[in-house]
Amino acid sequence: MKHTQSLYRPVGVQELQLILGANAQGFPPRLYWQPIFYPVLNLAYAAQIARDWNTQDDNSGYAGFVTSFDLPTSYLSKFEVQTVGGTTHQELWIAAEELTSFNDQLIGPIEIVAAYYGPNYTSNIHTTTTFHLYWNQYGED
Repeated sequence: MKHTQSLYRPVGVQELQLILGANAQGFPPRLYWQPIFYPVLNLAYAAQIARDWNTQDDNSGYAGFVTSFDLPTSYLSKFEVQTVGGTTHQELWIAAEELTSFNDQLIGPIEIVAAYYGPNYTSNIHTTTTFHLYWNQYGED
């Protein structure tokens, strides 16, 4: 039996900076208008959101990054899988108030596994110290 499960989360520039600012050890608290944190269950769905939605969204900085992270399956079993479209579109709904507990269950750092940039992307996140150090630490530079 597998004891951990990999989950994915598509994020924009600002959320990525907050994650990296926390040394990739947790996700930032939800904003007052965000009652749910929703990691997705597969890379294809996360990539679709990052590539097709985040790169078109001003609030995402016109960029989408796919993060990957592991948690114990025993912890994740308390959350019901939500299918929000086709069979690929599966996610967990974590109440905002449970995000600290969720972060406490992370096994290892949050990793960046894909990045997508839209035509309106103007940020230069690649030169930020935290981003650069993260990529160097994990051999992605």
